[in-house]
Amino acid sequence: MPKDLEALLKEERIFKPTKDIVEKSNITQWMNKYKIKNYDELLKKANDNPDWFWDDLAKELEWFEPYKNVLKWDPPHAEWFLEGKFNIAHNALDRHIKNGKGDKIAYIWEGEDGKTRKITYHQLWCDVNKFANALRELGIGKGDTVSIYLPMIPELPVAMLACAKIGAVHSVVFSGFWAKAFQERVNDSKSKVAITTDGFTRRGKLIPLKENVDDILQNTPTIKNLIVINNAGIDVKMHEGRDLWWHEITENMSEECETEVMDSEDPLFILYTSGTTGKPKGVVHVHGGYAVGIYTTLKFVFDLNEDDIWWCAADIGWITGHSYIVYAPLLLGVTSIIFEGTPDYPDPGRLWKIVEGYKVNVFYTAPTTIRMFMKYGPKWPQKYDLSSIRLLGSVGEPINPEAWVWYYKYIGREKCPIMDTWWQTETGMHLITPLPISPLKPGSAVMPFPTVQADILDDMGRSLTEKGGHLVIKTPWPSMLRTIYRNPQRYIKTYWSAFKNMYLSGDVARKDSDGYFWIQGREDDVLSVAGHRIGTAEVESALVSYECVAEAAVVGKPDEIKGEEIAAFVILKDNFKPTQELKDTLKYHVRVEIGPVATPKYISFVDDLPKTRSGKIMRRVIKAKVKGEDVGDTSTLANPEAVDGLDRAL
Repeated sequence: MPKDLEALLKEERIFKPTKDIVEKSNITQWMNKYKIKNYDELLKKANDNPDWFWDDLAKELEWFEPYKNVLKWDPPHAEWFLEGKFNIAHNALDRHIKNGKGDKIAYIWEGEDGKTRKITYHQLWCDVNKFANALRELGIGKGDTVSIYLPMIPELPVAMLACAKIGAVHSVVFSGFWAKAFQERVNDSKSKVAITTDGFTRRGKLIPLKENVDDILQNTPTIKNLIVINNAGIDVKMHEGRDLWWHEITENMSEECETEVMDSEDPLFILYTSGTTGKPKGVVHVHGGYAVGIYTTLKFVFDLNEDDIWWCAADIGWITGHSYIVYAPLLLGVTSIIFEGTPDYPDPGRLWKIVEGYKVNVFYTAPTTIRMFMKYGPKWPQKYDLSSIRLLGSVGEPINPEAWVWYYKYIGREKCPIMDTWWQTETGMHLITPLPISPLKPGSAVMPFPTVQADILDDMGRSLTEKGGHLVIKTPWPSMLRTIYRNPQRYIKTYWSAFKNMYLSGDVARKDSDGYFWIQGREDDVLSVAGHRIGTAEVESALVSYECVAEAAVVGKPDEIKGEEIAAFVILKDNFKPTQELKDTLKYHVRVEIGPVATPKYISFVDDLPKTRSGKIMRRVIKAKVKGEDVGDTSTLANPEAVDGLDRAL
């Protein structure tokens, strides 16, 4: 519990959107319909009457039968669009085909090796229908669970949409996880069918995915069939009676498939997220409310228009990919990029080459990626024409102000607003986020989305301003998780037991005097130094604001007198050398930026930091090394060699 968490980071720069962006934005057009004059009036009107707001947006989608009420709220349980009959796949595909959009490009796919595919809405619809029919032939139907373990290839969204089409529940597992993580999730979800591929390449290295899956399927008793995609051309062993080739089971299937009519509250997918107990939590999202929430946020936050090329540079295995690569862009009927490779392979110009080549208009990525490019320097984006970009976005963790400004300057050419979005696997959609009409402060997620009421509370439940505390959400929202799969008590205990009728996010944050929210990190990433509670994100931000620092991770090192001292691990930008003088300079810099109490006692220079395959720093591993403890399971690390680098630094 973050008692009296220090709020040390001060950021006073304000960036206002241009008149052209404000006037042409989707949110302004929508506000004009209701004669709403400005941002503050929008928030007030929506907060005063959330049913009106969500009812208006829900009607832009297609319902088999209309809902009778917008919301039933019996804390902590919400039901949205009661008794409405709906299917998200119908709205993502069938609706567009019926309305004559079949020839429009849905996805531009680029593989790591540079191969490309352009997939129209009609082709995607046909592929989804054929695979949905194949699943039905295997006995999969409404309520059955299908586990999907695939890299970023087009068959991944096809498989998800096919499950949704027939009312099955999909459980996608990030392909970078070891197979044992897949096994654990298959067994928890009791999946009947699993989908994988022979293999794929990552940074030029062949990953034999099916071979890895074969090793664990003997321990997954509910799996009846394994469907395998011939992606890499690897010679794999197929187990008779269990294993089936995707191309063979779909070859003779009809290109038409009847869509299952679902209740708005019927489950759509399970997505597993980390739990403090070590057992992943199966977050459950549903068809109706989830669709309305992500459709609305993508439309208003990222201002997508009919002719835009949208690129959410995340992995579909995470909630960002579920919401803003697969479902929301298709609901809006726009064209999206799917990229199979890594951002800096074969060189640090890869992302910017794609932006130039496809004339990307709106680009959404993680702060980790931005800081990585800061390390490489601006020469790489400057090699490419990025003038097509109109809007930028940030997702996944707090973005420090200097990374924000670098992104704004070198990728956005000081013209593109940055939508720094705060949300979670559990929330399904953006909850705290700018809109294109919002004045921006670097490092702030700005304000809650219309109808979302957020607050910062101390341990006693008192609202705080300019002090760090628990970030809570006081009102329900359409795409909120409905439960933890097969563990409803864990749902209540984890999210709803700390403060009455309020969702506890598990993040610490502060709210400034203008009402802007600043995310300070996870509650378990708070340092306690001589009685002061300090968020790691603020110290890391101060370090990265120094010109030679590309990235930093901060943890607490036990100290007999102060409880903890701050230990910082720093990656330098190219062309800078680690020296004792630089360590002293960085300590002084942090002292000046945010105060003596936050000054690191220890600074170590490293070439890399241990990260998950989604790019998040594994502070747990760093903490263990600092304390001389066993680092535990490192199977989710993208770069296990970074752990050895910590040993050398220490």
